[in-house]
Amino acid sequence: MNTTKLQSDTLAFFDEFTAVFPTFDGAQIARRYAAPYLAIHADGSSDLFPTAESIATYFQRIVDGYRNSGCQSCRYLDLEIVPMGSTAALGTVTWELLRADDSVLAAWRESYNLAYLNGRLKAFVSVDHSE
Repeated sequence: MNTTKLQSDTLAFFDEFTAVFPTFDGAQIARRYAAPYLAIHADGSSDLFPTAESIATYFQRIVDGYRNSGCQSCRYLDLEIVPMGSTAALGTVTWELLRADDSVLAAWRESYNLAYLNGRLKAFVSVDHSE
């Protein structure tokens, strides 16, 4: 596998995430994550999700909160891709949660350890950057 394909697949990972996000369906979002999945939060705390079901439950809780605060969609900016060999990458983006009028509700920077599983890139770890 070459780095061009890895970069293209990393871009597709984030594009697919933003496409499915407005469904606010935690299970659909969770399909982009591998079990176990480790989420490291900006405050230094972390959560480890051992199963696909626990990942889906986590994302459902997260997107329910976003929707309740007025979020309608999301977008990413400033994608940085650092290949880690030919089968993994570190993808870093700035996320923006958007209201119905496309104004920004919230924004943060996050990095993802991505690797191929069954021919598709999946996130194994994500790290929210501290301020």
